[in-house]
Amino acid sequence: MKQKHNESLGDVHSSVSTENKTGWKKMLAFIGPAYLVSVGYMDPGNWATDIAGGSAFGYRLIWVLLASNLIALLLQSLSARLGIVRGLDLAQASKITYPRFVNFSLYVLAQIAIIACDLAEIIGMAIGLNLLFHLPLIWGVSLTITDTLLMLFLMNKGMRKLEAFIVSMIFIVGLSFLIEMFIVTPDIKEVAKGFIPGNLTGSALYIAIGIIGATVMPHNLYLHSSLVQTRQITRTDAGIKTAIKFNLFDTVIALNLAFLVNAAILILAASAFFKNGYFQIAEIQDAYKLLEHIFGKTAPVLFAVALIAAGQSSTITGTLAGQIIMEGHINLRMEPWLRRLLTRVLAIVPAMFTIIYSGEDGLGNLIILSQVVLSLQLGFAVIPLIHFTSDKKKMGNFAISLKVKIAAWASAFIIVGLNAKLVYEQINSWAAASPSTAFWMYVLVIPVVIGIVLLLLYVTLRPWLFKHQDLPVYTPHGIASVIGDLDAVDYHHIGVSIDFSKNDTNSLRHAIMQGGKKATYSLIHVVETAGARYYGGNVMDHETQSDVDNLDQYVDALKKLGYKADAKIGYGIAAQAIADIVNNDKIDFIVMGSHGHKAFKDLIFGTTVNKVRHKVNVPVLVVKPKG
Repeated sequence: MKQKHNESLGDVHSSVSTENKTGWKKMLAFIGPAYLVSVGYMDPGNWATDIAGGSAFGYRLIWVLLASNLIALLLQSLSARLGIVRGLDLAQASKITYPRFVNFSLYVLAQIAIIACDLAEIIGMAIGLNLLFHLPLIWGVSLTITDTLLMLFLMNKGMRKLEAFIVSMIFIVGLSFLIEMFIVTPDIKEVAKGFIPGNLTGSALYIAIGIIGATVMPHNLYLHSSLVQTRQITRTDAGIKTAIKFNLFDTVIALNLAFLVNAAILILAASAFFKNGYFQIAEIQDAYKLLEHIFGKTAPVLFAVALIAAGQSSTITGTLAGQIIMEGHINLRMEPWLRRLLTRVLAIVPAMFTIIYSGEDGLGNLIILSQVVLSLQLGFAVIPLIHFTSDKKKMGNFAISLKVKIAAWASAFIIVGLNAKLVYEQINSWAAASPSTAFWMYVLVIPVVIGIVLLLLYVTLRPWLFKHQDLPVYTPHGIASVIGDLDAVDYHHIGVSIDFSKNDTNSLRHAIMQGGKKATYSLIHVVETAGARYYGGNVMDHETQSDVDNLDQYVDALKKLGYKADAKIGYGIAAQAIADIVNNDKIDFIVMGSHGHKAFKDLIFGTTVNKVRHKVNVPVLVVKPKG
């Protein structure tokens, strides 16, 4: 029996067809999800660690980037496999496996990680705007809140257009660094030597840990397991196998492109700074200034454009990950723009305080802090993913092989171990800063870290120590019930919202289809002038008089056609006035015309219908305009 669960990213679930396609067309149909995921591997957090590594150690850490990319390839392919085979994203799989409190804890940690990641995007965007247009950082941080509208617009346009936007951003980033490679002319032989693994000690080890922590991000695993479900596939062994194969191609291509971008940043830093004796360049702003000093104006402009593109694309994918995590772990559904706005505000606050109290120099430290927070959450995504894809009972023939399982667990222990070391060293450095800081570390931070470690142990050991049945999935919509006899419903008093537009005739036609000549029709119009909002029914301005006359004409026309009709005028806020009329006059059905607005206009004009729906207890028929 097919498992019942709420579809991940329901608005775009199975929205991209892959059927009846062969060859290149088949492959192109599957390409897209991994590109959205790959932007998380090119965000400002990666830039900071790549610049620090290249400027301090030249080309020596390129092999660390390569190793991180190979681990990311393995884990992202497991994430895609989970989504394709089980039709569940990582958060949904956790929901049916772990108890409610554990899921709530996982949700909180994942949400904090998304806010931390968003913090890096905000700082990167603000720095990019500052470098390109000399906009003060505090204004740049404030402006980043507007990308909520861009995300809403793209989500309304569909998955393919969203993917096209992200790919174009990646193209801008890649092209910018490709041009910069020609400008700085790196030493090819030294670059090749950088791929040979070497010993890591002291600060080189610390930066290497930062590179790995910034490369493999937890929200990307949630995101990928959901995005692969936007493709329609045949639910047979052959169809699933084909989907896994083509998604593997997608993942390999996209993440290798991300690796090339990260390698380009590191090579750029090594060629521009390390070779010229600047060994301590860890700040993005410093990198920009020195690029201009050494190579003129072209390189830093390309650098800033790429930084803005990377930050913008990462922001959008972070929003999608937030939706997946919220709906999967705790079955809470929220409008994407509202969730985006909430996440962005929570990320903007610490950035603002840092600029106000620590100045621009504090932003670099804030990026490092965001990577530390990401490190804490990483194990809670990686370890459950390995458990889920190893389960032969749930995955069947598509459970991962022993070799893949060993490689995955080795990767998990490396990531968790190195990130734990990063967190440990960071806490020690904070505690050593001053006695008061040390006190608060032991009182607040250490207990939280201990709790997180215990939770990680539980998530790791439970599948091995306790056999359990999957918990039932309670979706926001519930489970379908048995349908018996369906009796016809007669409506006696039907309300029709009127706005004196070309939509009115269509709304009246649909209303009459519901009630015929037996029902009474109340034509409702709301006067929304400033006077109407203040004086209510006492207002008698020109617009009110005109609206009353127009409504009476509609009523007379209906009466001549043999229908029972009357006019109802409301005043002030449309949604509240309509709801008051419906409730007071005991109207049992209401027909409302939709403006048909999309994207930005929905925020301004398209809210009346939804507000009325929540204020009345009768059916609401929404009639879209023709054309």
